[in-house]
Amino acid sequence: MLKSVNRLVAVVLLATVSPANMRAQPSDELVRFDAAPYIRSQFQQRRATERGETAMPTSQAIEAHLSKPPGAGPFPAVIYLHGCSGLNVASREHFAKMLNAWGYVSLAVDSFATRGIKEDCGHPMPGREADATGALVYLSKLAFVDQGRIAVVGSSEGGIVTLRLAAARDAKVFDVPNDLSFRAAIAFYPLCSAASEQMAIPTLVLIGELDDWTPAKNCERWMQLRNGKGAPVKLVIYPGAYHAFDFPGLKDGMSRLGHWLKYDAEAARQSTEEMHDFLAARLAR
Repeated sequence: MLKSVNRLVAVVLLATVSPANMRAQPSDELVRFDAAPYIRSQFQQRRATERGETAMPTSQAIEAHLSKPPGAGPFPAVIYLHGCSGLNVASREHFAKMLNAWGYVSLAVDSFATRGIKEDCGHPMPGREADATGALVYLSKLAFVDQGRIAVVGSSEGGIVTLRLAAARDAKVFDVPNDLSFRAAIAFYPLCSAASEQMAIPTLVLIGELDDWTPAKNCERWMQLRNGKGAPVKLVIYPGAYHAFDFPGLKDGMSRLGHWLKYDAEAARQSTEEMHDFLAARLAR
């Protein structure tokens, strides 16, 4: 019964984020922070010394859009990672207003702006795990953010980055405080095989049955290989849905690099409910 009530609240809150209400709320703030620096191995340190380097390379400056609920907080927070086409303004505003209405600080990371990239579909992606980790460090220093309750949400390529961030690692990769980590991860239509079999934090994967860019069957195979190892993972597959099923601008569908993208209102609604319930459970005090 409680879960049904929570889902109803999710739908009602989403409905309140209408264009009129979005305009009535304060706009987000453009902020900058450094991508997290990588930890050098002993071999890398020796090579750097041989080259005469005395300091770690300067981190890449990254832009992001920050928005928060009314009040002093501290609030839980969600970092949003865009897909390979870049940070779409409509999607950024939609996620921000929805998350703020649910009581979360929103930080939408733009991995392309300072790199001069328009899109990188079909190309190796830049160091987006470092971007997201830098965003985590940035949020942890804000007085109105509860640094122990920060989640990461990503779509498509951003979903792949999200899975990699959630994966268990044999060694520490980034030079950040040991007690700082994501509490939960949500990946919209990612390529699941990009992640390791064992996850370090609870993860939710949302994907369309007919997705021909990041196939649902790839995620099903990954779940079989995982066989329950590590932190819990929930995979939700939406019947008849394609890639980018939650983008209203794709109501008529479109082909991109040989793949079909199409909005699915029912899948979008259900995925919103799943995200709401997952965040509520995982970011609870």
